[in-house]
Amino acid sequence: MQDDIVMTMRGICKYFPGVKALDHVDFTLRRGTIHALMGENGAGKSTLIKVLTGVYPMDKGEIRIDGVDGPVVIHSPQEAQSFGISTVYQEITLCPNLTVAENMFIGRSQSRGVNWKAMEKRAGELLENLSIPARPKQQLGSCSLAVQQMVAIARAVDTECKVLILDEPTSSLDDKEVEMLFRLMRDLKARGVGIIFVTHFLEQVYAVSDQITVLRNGELVGEYLVKELPQVQLVEKMIGKDIEDLAVIKKNDPAADTHKEIFYAAKGLSSTESRPFDFHIAKGEVNGFTGLLGSGRSESVRAIFGADPVTGGSVQVNGKSTKIAKPLDAMKQGIGYLPEDRKRDGIIADLSVRDNIILALQVIRGMGHPISRAKAEAFADEYIKALNIKTASADTPIKSLSGGNQQKVIVARWLLTHPQYLILDEPTRGIDVGTKTEIQKLVLKLSEEEMSITFISSEIEEMLRTCSRLIVMRDRNTVGELTGEELTQERVMHTIAGGKD
Repeated sequence: MQDDIVMTMRGICKYFPGVKALDHVDFTLRRGTIHALMGENGAGKSTLIKVLTGVYPMDKGEIRIDGVDGPVVIHSPQEAQSFGISTVYQEITLCPNLTVAENMFIGRSQSRGVNWKAMEKRAGELLENLSIPARPKQQLGSCSLAVQQMVAIARAVDTECKVLILDEPTSSLDDKEVEMLFRLMRDLKARGVGIIFVTHFLEQVYAVSDQITVLRNGELVGEYLVKELPQVQLVEKMIGKDIEDLAVIKKNDPAADTHKEIFYAAKGLSSTESRPFDFHIAKGEVNGFTGLLGSGRSESVRAIFGADPVTGGSVQVNGKSTKIAKPLDAMKQGIGYLPEDRKRDGIIADLSVRDNIILALQVIRGMGHPISRAKAEAFADEYIKALNIKTASADTPIKSLSGGNQQKVIVARWLLTHPQYLILDEPTRGIDVGTKTEIQKLVLKLSEEEMSITFISSEIEEMLRTCSRLIVMRDRNTVGELTGEELTQERVMHTIAGGKD
């Protein structure tokens, strides 16, 4: 191997029933570099990582590690770690009830005869060395998500890590936390660690990465230097065609919305998690809540759907007073809700794609009126085709699908109920550019069919493309409402920050 190469994968193939997940993929990681692994959902990124870490056996190909003679066969994550390969996943797998030091050494020492003072001293040295703002005796759960990610990274680095895989590490972090994590990544890079960075945030790729490998449909598109690959070309390579100018996505006219009949209206609505607020949405309107993390966006829509206990306020649906105290009440009023955390609140991981799609409709009908197998299969086939859900079959467990395809299944679940009002909370988080565009177009298509939609996204630019009205929140209070020419990124940020015109 060349002196600067720490790991190579050559001709990697991985097949599942009916799916060619990886087809002769090559990947090269160099020492002291941050290498972004990019591609749409279902492109093969996760499968390649799982082959490298021993979660999946490869069907063909070879892996070589610097310092090891000949190709290696990795049978498990533990064996991968013995070769100096460590992974930190999007969902932090540490124990929040334990201390930082205990998390850093858990599973690496026996419970009997542990030298706690030595462990805490070593943890303190590592935290200080990596400039991680945490104390060894501090309970991990009291740390921010960013610091918890950094503790997971410190744990990996302390096992003589040569290859560090970061799988969507920034998906739940704010801008300051992302920059904190980036400082640690740059520090590890300077120490010679090779980092594989899996993310859907293009701006972050260009902020911190040196190289990019692009996969598409399980095949290698190419390896590029970041400085030689403009962002628009990266997107084109990911989706396999010239990118469509997103400016052609046309949202509805806010002036037209003022003349439409109001579908849902609330006054003084509050829940155990939200402060009182007023809200309305017209038929066919796309509006959205915007604000920083913790501003109250998600809490507001959860109150609308009855997902959190409602504590006050009045609600009208189609001009008639009604009570929405729980999700089933909302569903019976024609309201659907795609939650922010699809893994916790959305998918039923062990159920099939088909069963996940029919779930909401079955709940509305009641368990005394089961959907027949034939109808369930017809419904699933219809929406798998309509939303281009990439799955081997409707019987495939949803947990086997990529994140973007899981998201499409949840969208299908609610579309099957033919809602009059659909709430989408972070529907494009953690999914690729191509699928984001598909969802944005779907939102506007549904609004043209007179469906009311509330759209929430951490990416202001995305909301500006889709929403004709934005409700701006700060500290769980509504601080502004923007329409028409006011819908600019500068005006949104100005309102969030509380600036005066």
